[in-house]
Amino acid sequence: MMTADIQIPSIIKIGGGCFAEVPAVLERLHCRRPMIVTDAFLVSRGLPQELKEMIVAVGMECEIFSDTVPDPTTEAVAKGVEAFVAGGHDSLVSLGGGSPIDTAKAIGMLAANGGKARDYKVPNPPKKAGAPHVAIPTTAGTGSEVTRFTVISDSETHEKMLIAGGTLLPNAAIVDFELTMTMPARLTADTGTDSLTHAIEAYVSRKANGFTDTLALGAMKTIWDELLTAYKDPSNVKAREAMMLAATQAGLAFSNASVALVHGMSRPIGVHFHVPHGLSNAMLLPTVVKFSLPAAQERYADCARAMGLATKDDSDAKAGEALIAGLYRRNEELQVPSPKKYGIDEKKYFELIPTMAQQALGSGSPANNPRIPNAEEICELYRQAWE
Repeated sequence: MMTADIQIPSIIKIGGGCFAEVPAVLERLHCRRPMIVTDAFLVSRGLPQELKEMIVAVGMECEIFSDTVPDPTTEAVAKGVEAFVAGGHDSLVSLGGGSPIDTAKAIGMLAANGGKARDYKVPNPPKKAGAPHVAIPTTAGTGSEVTRFTVISDSETHEKMLIAGGTLLPNAAIVDFELTMTMPARLTADTGTDSLTHAIEAYVSRKANGFTDTLALGAMKTIWDELLTAYKDPSNVKAREAMMLAATQAGLAFSNASVALVHGMSRPIGVHFHVPHGLSNAMLLPTVVKFSLPAAQERYADCARAMGLATKDDSDAKAGEALIAGLYRRNEELQVPSPKKYGIDEKKYFELIPTMAQQALGSGSPANNPRIPNAEEICELYRQAWE
């Protein structure tokens, strides 16, 4: 039996209003001069300034870095490292979706280890831990606040790089669902589907274990039950709270079991065509599950039953087919477009398929899939997903 190496943040605060506890958490971590890493949109809404004022009020010095970009790039990370070092900061507070959190992880990594981000892409983990990092998600989706991964796009090679290692794990996560109440419908759908993908892939991963199985099954049940409500009724407090908790559970699951083929194929679509990560996951999820099902019929059947798409009396084969049908149906309900309907240039898409397949394999994620594909099989899956 394979042993499981479980890594989670040393501090996790969960619940409405825990955003106010950030200064106390920084004090527990002996931080004196944190740098807030966020994005321009949140700055326009005033939340980073509110956070800065809370931190300064307890006697700390604090500055805001907001030059992050969606799908973080090495160029944006380099600016962040420069600001971190020039400001003499001793800690990081990331505030936002996966992009600011992943950017903060990369800033801490490079400030401590030097070199370039590409030096640490899988399978070369950074050795030195960065400065203490408090992660505060404002979307219910990426789970990055509790994971040992960051994904950075190389501005020179246009490769979306997976970087993994225990030193990337935030020291603390502040999971306050109240920060998600103003999320627009599209972002709710995309980040929610990202979480669902995390849960399903963690459960069927070749690195799955008893610890992650429980979190993954619980997360996928909640997401399946609550995502449509959060999408259609953004002010529904019960749905928002449930989705935020489930996103963190799914993050803990995949951080300790790894993601698989969907994520491996999704990252190249994101970097080449600027498709939001959760949306590119949604485009691929049903197609990849259909491909993978024969290799893990029982595990996928468990997913279907947890999500209420099948009963315990249904055969594994029937449950697996119900899962595929349910995923296609949910994409319709969430108005998920195919790559073609999204407006991606067809000629460029098909020309880049071999490159994307190689980048997917290079990330290592497809090797965790129940059915491990070769390059041509990945190419065919990209073709199938086009329509």
